[in-house]
Amino acid sequence: MGLFEKIFPRRRQPTESGGVFETFTAYAPAMNTWNGQLYEAAQIRAAIDARSRHISKLRIVVEGSAKPKLQTRLRHAPNEFQTWPQFLYRLNTIRDMQNTAFIVPVYDVNGEKTGIFPILPSRCELVEYNGVPWLRYEFASGKKAAVPLAEVGIMTKFQYRDDLFGENNRALDETMELLGVQSKGIAEAVKNSNTFRFMAKKNNFASPEDLAKERQAFNRTNLEAEGGGMLLFPNTYTDIRQIEAKPYTVDPKTMEIIRTNVFYYFGVNEKILMNLANGDEWASFYEGCVEEFAVQLSEVLSRMLFSPLERSNGSRVYATANRLQYMSNADKISVSKEMGDRGQLMLDEIREIWNLPPLPNGMGRYITLRGEYYMIAEDGTIVKKADPKRDGTREEEQNATEQ
Repeated sequence: MGLFEKIFPRRRQPTESGGVFETFTAYAPAMNTWNGQLYEAAQIRAAIDARSRHISKLRIVVEGSAKPKLQTRLRHAPNEFQTWPQFLYRLNTIRDMQNTAFIVPVYDVNGEKTGIFPILPSRCELVEYNGVPWLRYEFASGKKAAVPLAEVGIMTKFQYRDDLFGENNRALDETMELLGVQSKGIAEAVKNSNTFRFMAKKNNFASPEDLAKERQAFNRTNLEAEGGGMLLFPNTYTDIRQIEAKPYTVDPKTMEIIRTNVFYYFGVNEKILMNLANGDEWASFYEGCVEEFAVQLSEVLSRMLFSPLERSNGSRVYATANRLQYMSNADKISVSKEMGDRGQLMLDEIREIWNLPPLPNGMGRYITLRGEYYMIAEDGTIVKKADPKRDGTREEEQNATEQ
């Protein structure tokens, strides 16, 4: 069984004989990038990669009691083919490239959901079949599938004309054309740097045929010889001048404008691309880019995987990140001390700021209040005073002694 069959196992699919497909929306989005080459531009790819790398660090948390088997699988990985970082990286890359990303459920042979998968269809359309909206895909391989819209998660950017899909990337056309001109200009400059061309006036020729013969003879004599040499101009040529090629390249100021356009469009800057952002700068990037993605993904996955009743009872999926990890060491020390002493952070949360693993046996689920340690329950409430070095056994020993 191939990947396509695993994601879309054999199940009831809408057919033309059982009903009529009708376009659900009047606007048909074109899910194509700039001449298919948007991701081939180095600056565009770097900007998307920077966003996707940071988004791939998000932590997916599943809460509630509904669908326990599905929740268990999702806590480990979104599907059997990807890890969560891989899933998030590709999902954001698809959304940045096409301004629309689809998340489809993965089923087992019994038709039960076992995970989720981001797809990149070459063409899709929203259709109505027997009064129910479906999302129909045609992949690059030519295979087709249709999924009920209610089971599909849709993430968008630049959503305007269509009710469900994002816009195209035609706003980048001028920037891409300038990038293309710049690349070609540099390539031509390199080629022409090793080329010598001359222009001369030839006298006393009777016809164009004579001029062509003279040109061929000159080329054979001066340009086809092996081992180099020198150009010889007979007295039939006058006003001999060298042609200096000056290919046009974008000046540095204009090139900076092009780069700025790319940064504006994708919400990044040079420090983010070069991994030079400090805590405050990364926090701004997080709030403007990563957090928006996390909020939308959390809502999309919760709606996609759980019914309204299940969501009202507390079952949900959300993506989160520890922004404190990007602070300077001095800021980390200050936060760890001030927030830890006041009981606002548990030991494991403080260790996470410093990229340290949780303590074993639940010892990291302690907070300190004025130097005393308290054990925290799963729901976050304080249950008892405890000694973290002895894992709460002192209170038990005291009770036993009193008895």
